[in-house]
Amino acid sequence: MNIKVYRIRDNAKLPVRAHETDAGMDLFYCPDNVTSFQVPCVVKVDGSYALSPGASCLLPTGIKVEVPENHMLEIKNKSGIASKRQLLVGACVVDSGYDGEVYVNLHNTSAETQTIEPGEKIAQAVLTPIVTCGIEEVYEDLLNTGSERATGGFGSTGLL
Repeated sequence: MNIKVYRIRDNAKLPVRAHETDAGMDLFYCPDNVTSFQVPCVVKVDGSYALSPGASCLLPTGIKVEVPENHMLEIKNKSGIASKRQLLVGACVVDSGYDGEVYVNLHNTSAETQTIEPGEKIAQAVLTPIVTCGIEEVYEDLLNTGSERATGGFGSTGLL
């Protein structure tokens, strides 16, 4: 299966798999010539992007992607960027009905300003099949089945 990708800007890079067997395709930062992003994020004259400690900003990729029906493009962390620079991807799902530019919601969890250069890898995209379902409201608690787990969650089984 192939997905169609349109470059909005000439300097945009197409998604790339570093290895044939990789699940994710690398996505790259592509400045969009807009000088005012949300504070505390700053686009510099050279197009590099300064992401302050604790800041979350949407970084443009310069591409549009035609996601096949019954699929989503899930934007995920790049392990090296996450572990070495503490740049983490926030919730990013590209639905099949979306036809705008793909942005990456990047969070700087480090104590230092992180600079992202034009053309730099910022995340990876994984094409994932989805199953849709309807929602049916019920009027009695059918979900309380008396299972062994019951409502236990968030570490209720202990550390070991």
